[in-house]
Amino acid sequence: QVQLVESGGGLVQARGSLRLSCAASGRTFSSYTMGWFRRAPGKEREFVGRITWSGGIIDYANSVKGRFTISRDNAKNTVYLQMNSLKIEDTAVYYCAAGIGYRGSSGSMYPYWGQGTQVTVSS
Repeated sequence: QVQLVESGGGLVQARGSLRLSCAASGRTFSSYTMGWFRRAPGKEREFVGRITWSGGIIDYANSVKGRFTISRDNAKNTVYLQMNSLKIEDTAVYYCAAGIGYRGSSGSMYPYWGQGTQVTVSS
């Protein structure tokens, strides 16, 4: 079992930055692929990015590529989502998710989810 707790959300102006954190419980955090997803009002949940257990594979949705950066600190059982050049359309609830071993970009591949943190980007 893995429990995930996101933090760092809030209100930010367009072109600003935020860093989200996702703290995980469990001693096998380093074995998990960690994903970030988001759900905007009235929209389906969408993939933001993921990082494999070793950090060897990191990829992003096209909508955030070049603006968002995912990293992880296995010693702290934490994964981060650095969001720069934020746009109004980045407004959403952001979730981190975990799945042991290799996981792709589909949310159905991740059995463990955090409660989400709200990010609101204003003009």
